[in-house]
Amino acid sequence: MQIQTPDWVKHAVFYQIFPDRFAKGSQPRKHLLQNPKWEEWHASPTLQGYKGGDLWGVIEKLDYLQDLGINAIYFTPIFQSTCNHRYHTHDYYQVDPILGGNQAFQELLAAAHQRNIKVVLDGVFNHASRGFFFFNDILENGPHSPWLNWFKIEGWPLSAYDGQFPANYVGWVGNRALPVFNHDNPEVREYIMEIAEYWIKFGIDGWRLDVPFEIKTPGFWQEFRQRVKAINPEAYIVGEIWLEAREWLDGKQFDGVMNYLFAGPTIAFTAGDRVDLDQIKDRSYHPYPPISANEYAQKIQNLLGLYDWQIQLTQLNLLASHDTARLISIAKGDRDSVKLATLMLLTFPGAPSIYYGDEVGLLGCLDPDSRRGFPMTQAWEVEVLNYHKQLINLRHQYPALRTGSYQILFAEETVYVFARILDDRELIVAVNVGIDAKNVSFDGANLKYHSDTILYGNGEVLWKIEGEIHQVELSIPPRSGLIIGN
Repeated sequence: MQIQTPDWVKHAVFYQIFPDRFAKGSQPRKHLLQNPKWEEWHASPTLQGYKGGDLWGVIEKLDYLQDLGINAIYFTPIFQSTCNHRYHTHDYYQVDPILGGNQAFQELLAAAHQRNIKVVLDGVFNHASRGFFFFNDILENGPHSPWLNWFKIEGWPLSAYDGQFPANYVGWVGNRALPVFNHDNPEVREYIMEIAEYWIKFGIDGWRLDVPFEIKTPGFWQEFRQRVKAINPEAYIVGEIWLEAREWLDGKQFDGVMNYLFAGPTIAFTAGDRVDLDQIKDRSYHPYPPISANEYAQKIQNLLGLYDWQIQLTQLNLLASHDTARLISIAKGDRDSVKLATLMLLTFPGAPSIYYGDEVGLLGCLDPDSRRGFPMTQAWEVEVLNYHKQLINLRHQYPALRTGSYQILFAEETVYVFARILDDRELIVAVNVGIDAKNVSFDGANLKYHSDTILYGNGEVLWKIEGEIHQVELSIPPRSGLIIGN
């Protein structure tokens, strides 16, 4: 079977938005609350407080995102909920009124699509919330509720709030705030499929699926794909799976996963012994211990060997998300670590995803701290913004950085060099994560074009050609990287 994945994703640069924290609309709008009790925008975020970000604010920021080079947005959940992260869904058919409701989202979709920016939503289909109507009916009516078989009820009475008593129903990871759906019930299955179809018809460009590995019902994700793709064959389906995901990336389920298998070794290589272990504990990716260039090359080769090439090109690559600390905080404030890792991110096969604020140097330890309010302009790290723009622009400018083959050319000690090759374009990417300048030499016989043009970064490149011998010599300053192109 020839695997097919959405072509647009191969050319996308994603921007992940946590809606409560990205932007508040400044234009006068009709709001649900006239005197909301929002947390101060730039105060440290709390687990339960709202800062009042909305979709009107995102609309006003679209020009900024377009200028950055963003052409796809992944939103963490936007449906009605009673928590700032909105993973506790109340109503899958209603955009949270705090965000502006369905009307604001409709306007956002139109404004984004007008700019050729795609929009992917977060689908939380493993579990709902205590406030979800069907579950709330069970809380009110007990065994008389018509929705009993929609959830995994184990006994009576249910205790939805008092931890002194057994919950008597299955909650995700034991959390009684998140009752798990009974996906073996055909009514539940059909309900979720119809939600997926509804929003694709509404105009979204894909689904990011929360903890999809928790749904064990045979054929569930295969049917999900069939029904979504029947409406929009180019819809993107990406799963939140932190580890090896071949089971789901067979061409019959997901187009890709959040590529933490890229993030872990990339951080371990670029940040090395600067990694703050407190910021990666209890997470299912492994940016520690430090690894050498050779070890990094092995991990990347293994990763690129896991999946079909069409899947590799639609992986969602990232360095941070709402579920991790931000890389600048993981690396104890070391800016070079972030700069090097960002270079690796934006030159790797698959769709890079930038977590809102990372492009301006926003700090953030593990959540809720990694979900801070987007900073005011005067607090931006302008150098960080500039190299993000430069790298994103190069990715858009050179198709080889998007769909070209990936060839490792050199990997020893602190220096890692690879090429992205497509037709008559060859780009060489070299990084030196060490604290000393490095001069390296390697065989370039597989490279046709002997370019010495440096498109990004600093360093020196020299070709030595004698008959059949094509030797490349690079001088790379400490803690830096460069891109060479023809």
